[in-house]
Amino acid sequence: MNTTTKAPWHLWVVGVVSLLWNAGGVASYLATKTGNLDAFGMPPENHSYFYDFPAWASAFWALGVWGSFLGSAALLLRRSWAVALYAISIVGLAGTTFYERAVADVPESLQNTGQLLFALAIWVITIALLLYARRMAAAGVLK
Repeated sequence: MNTTTKAPWHLWVVGVVSLLWNAGGVASYLATKTGNLDAFGMPPENHSYFYDFPAWASAFWALGVWGSFLGSAALLLRRSWAVALYAISIVGLAGTTFYERAVADVPESLQNTGQLLFALAIWVITIALLLYARRMAAAGVLK
């Protein structure tokens, strides 16, 4: 017998807000891959930093943004694989963070408190989404 619990109101709020948040990550990733960073107001002197990501770092970045975006979509569809997708996004975020903090020559204009706080916010939100999805799966809300 397949029993699922009715979705609580907050699932829809978390799902929609996180989908919109993660769409921003997907948009920035696609802007970089299509050579359209001007659309994001990125100063031209920072373009090469993003365009020159090595393939392995770009792959981690893709796992991070697409895993999280698809995790939010799966959450809205009430699918239990949202948990796995958010876990994949954590792996992607870890790889991207490693590249940015330990390997890359980050332009000085991108090394400020605002950038650090934004990176921290990404970590906090992504971990919170994983924990939330796990809780919804354990409660039987996700199929």
